[in-house]
Amino acid sequence: MLNRGTVLVVEDHPIIRLGALDLVTSGGFEGIGATCADEAIAILEARRDIHLVFTDVEMPGTMDGIKLAHYIRGRWPKIYLIVASGKLIVQESQL
Repeated sequence: MLNRGTVLVVEDHPIIRLGALDLVTSGGFEGIGATCADEAIAILEARRDIHLVFTDVEMPGTMDGIKLAHYIRGRWPKIYLIVASGKLIVQESQL
């Protein structure tokens, strides 16, 4: 299968994370999973091939998905971001 790029999926619920990774790989992308922002940052520091980060808003740990998105934008501005939530409606001004 053609690798169109690498997507990091940051989601603390295993079933949702695995489902998202299945969608990513079925679309021809390499998928990598992380359970929290700290794990995602460690992966981003170790790999230079990540093109997109898909993150949930609500996560345990030192930062939520919105703070993670801001951190990524400041440190790796060329990485695309998708911030999603199944529970919260996030105001555009927060992003």
